Amino acid sequence: MHAVSHSAVLPNLNRHRFSPSRSDIQILNRATCHSDCNKATSQVSLFLSPGLADRRIGSRSLVCRAFSSVDASTYNGVALESSSHAAEEKVGVLLLNLGGPETLDDVQPFLFNLFADPDIIRLPRLFRFLQRPLAKLISTLRAPKSKEGYASIGGGSPLRKITDEQALALKNALEAKGLSSNLYVGMRYWYPFTEEAVHQIKRDRITRLVVLPLYPQFSISTTGSSISVLEQMFRDDSYLSRLPVSIINSWYQRKGYLKSMADLIEKELENFSEPKEAMIFFSAHGVPVSYVENAGDPYRDQMEECIFLIMQELKARGINNEHTLAYQSRVGPVQWLKPYTDEVLVELGKKGVKSLLAVPVSFVSEHIETLEEIDMEYRELALESGIQNWGRVPALGLTPSFITDLADAVIEALPSAAAIYAPDTTRSDDMDDPVKYFVKMFFGSIFAFMLFLSPKMISAFRNHII
Repeated sequence: MHAVSHSAVLPNLNRHRFSPSRSDIQILNRATCHSDCNKATSQVSLFLSPGLADRRIGSRSLVCRAFSSVDASTYNGVALESSSHAAEEKVGVLLLNLGGPETLDDVQPFLFNLFADPDIIRLPRLFRFLQRPLAKLISTLRAPKSKEGYASIGGGSPLRKITDEQALALKNALEAKGLSSNLYVGMRYWYPFTEEAVHQIKRDRITRLVVLPLYPQFSISTTGSSISVLEQMFRDDSYLSRLPVSIINSWYQRKGYLKSMADLIEKELENFSEPKEAMIFFSAHGVPVSYVENAGDPYRDQMEECIFLIMQELKARGINNEHTLAYQSRVGPVQWLKPYTDEVLVELGKKGVKSLLAVPVSFVSEHIETLEEIDMEYRELALESGIQNWGRVPALGLTPSFITDLADAVIEALPSAAAIYAPDTTRSDDMDDPVKYFVKMFFGSIFAFMLFLSPKMISAFRNHII
C-alpha cells in the first residue's frame, strides 16, 4: 500500500458563471471557518448545502447528507462535533495531487492515465467511447518528448517524494496543535493512486476525514477530477458514504498562504542588483478556455484574485514592482487561457524589460513544469528575447509558515465534515437501449475515423501534440 499513513476579495464571478443567491451566501458564511478575525476564508466543501449542491460543476451534481452528532470535542480552540465516543475519533487527512512518473519507463503509462481522464480531455457524450483509444494515441505520440523533459531533471518526477514529505510535516504540525491524525497521499494519475489511499482510509476505520487538494485554486481538471473519483468511491461503498468528510476546494485566499508566497517573492527580489526594477512574472498552469466559458470552471477568476491578493500583501510591505500573469503548459489544438507564457516573455523582451522574477503560482511542489518548463525552456526563451536578469521563486514545498497554515485549514474544516453522497448523473439512458447504443457507436466511429484522417487534425497532432 502506497498511501502515507504516518500514524479575499470575492472572486470576479460576473462573466455569466456561478452566481450564488443570498441564501447560498448566508450558508457559505456560516460554513466557512476562520483562524482569526481577519483571516481570508477557506472554501470548505461543496457538499455543505443542498442549495449549493445542485450547482453543476463540470456537468456533475453534488449532493450532501449531513448526519447528526451528539457530543463535541475541541482541537486548539476549535469545537468539533463528534459521536458520543469522542475518545474513539480517528481523524484522517487526505492530500490530493497530480502525481508524476518516477522513472522514464513510467512516462507513457502516466500520460495515458492523464489523457484518459474525461476531465482532462472532455469529449462530447457521443464520443466518450473514444476516450481510452485517444489517450493511447496521444500518450504514445507524446512519450518520447516527455521522456526528454524528465531525463533533463534526473529521470523522473520528484512530486511523490515532496508530497510525502509535506504529509509528514503536516502531521507533525497538526500534532503540535493538539490534533492526532493519519495522513494519506492520493495521486490522480500515478502511484499512490487516490483509490489506494481511500482503501487504506477504510481499512484504518477513519471516523472523520478532511480532503486537502494541494492546488491553491480550484479547477475541474485538478481538484474537480480528484473529487470525481472520491464521489464514485463514496457513493458505491456503505461505509464511506456515511463517513463525515470536509473538502477544502481552494485555499489561495488564506493569509498564511499569501504571506508565505510574499515571503518567497521578497527574498528572491533581493538577489537582483536593482530589486525595484524586476518585474514579477506569475506563470500559472493553463486550462482550455472551454472549461471556463462552457463548464463554469472558476479557475481563471480564482487565479486573478490570487495574484491580486499576493500583490496586496507585497504592497503592504512597500514592494510595488510591476507584475503580470500568463498561462503555461498548453497542449493540443484548442484555445487555452491567455496570455500564453512563452508569448508574453517575447513581448516583454521587446518592450525592454531587463529583469524578471518568475513565480510558479499554481504549484506548491517542484516538478516537471517548474524544473524543466520554467527553469529551462522559459528561462532560455527569456534570455534570447532580451531579458538579462532572470530569477525564479521556488515552490512552497516545506516552508514552515505554509505547512502551519495548511494545519490551520484542516482544523478549521473539521467541524463542517458531513457524510456525502453524489448520485451518478452521467449515466446515459441509451446504455439501457442496445439499439440506440449500437447506432451511436457505429456512426460515431465513422465520424471519428474521418475526423482523425482530416488534414487539419493531422496538422494539429503534428504541431501541438507530438
